[in-house]
Parts: sequence; structure tokens; C-alpha cells
Amino acid sequence: MTREAIYAAIPHRPPMLLVDEIVRQDDDTIVCRKTFNADEYFFQGHYPDFPLVPGVILCEATMQCGAILLSKFAAEGKGVPVATRLSDVKFKKMIRPGDTIEIEVKLTERMADAFFMQGKATCDGKVAVRFDFACTLAPAPGA
Repeated sequence: MTREAIYAAIPHRPPMLLVDEIVRQDDDTIVCRKTFNADEYFFQGHYPDFPLVPGVILCEATMQCGAILLSKFAAEGKGVPVATRLSDVKFKKMIRPGDTIEIEVKLTERMADAFFMQGKATCDGKVAVRFDFACTLAPAPGA
């Protein structure tokens, strides 16, 4: 999926856009990639002498992939996806400048405008983060 298609699917923009490409997608699963460059804004302070991608950024990248998966529902005029819950978050591997993560998100259940998903980000075949999360569709601005 091109950058323009990602822009059309979700409202995130640099420096908070954390998806570089969509590898594949079907009705209930999406796989994305993100490469963390050495000049990412958060490396300036996390940590200057040992830069690490903050865990919250790994979670946000995963949820953005979920938002792309849900964009078909938002396109129906129902709003923009916003996170409502994260649970059972497990960080397993540090991600450093130059690392590429592959993110897989599965839609496990839908109840009206509540969407329940499982997310996992891996690097070099090893799990970096894994968690369950939920989103709802908030009214779009001007709707």
C-alpha cells in the first residue's frame, strides 16, 4: 500500500505516523512494517546514550495498523478509530535505531462500534511486543 493510501486510511501524519508500508491485508488481519530511523524524534531523549524505541511507540504503531484495518468501517461515515483499552501488554525485545518491525493485527470480535483486536510486533522473527486492545469509532470532526 502506498503512503497516499495509508494517508487516506488513517488521520495520522509525521512525526506520529508509525506505519511505512502495508505488507498484506484481508477482512480481519493486517500486516505492516515500520523501520525506525536514527533521526526519530523520540531517540533524542529515550535514551541519548542508548537509544530505544519507547514501548508506548511500539503499541501506537500496532494500533495504527489496527486503525488501517478498521478504516473500511470509518469509510462508511461512522468516524475515526480511537483506542479504548490495552490489556495484557508484554514487551519482549528492545527495538533500536535501524530496526524494522513487522506488525500483525487481527480483528477478533466486533460489537456494534467496538472492535477487539490482538496485536504483535516482531523484529528479526522475535516478538518485541504483544497485547490485546480495543477501539471504537469516534465521530469524525465536523460530523
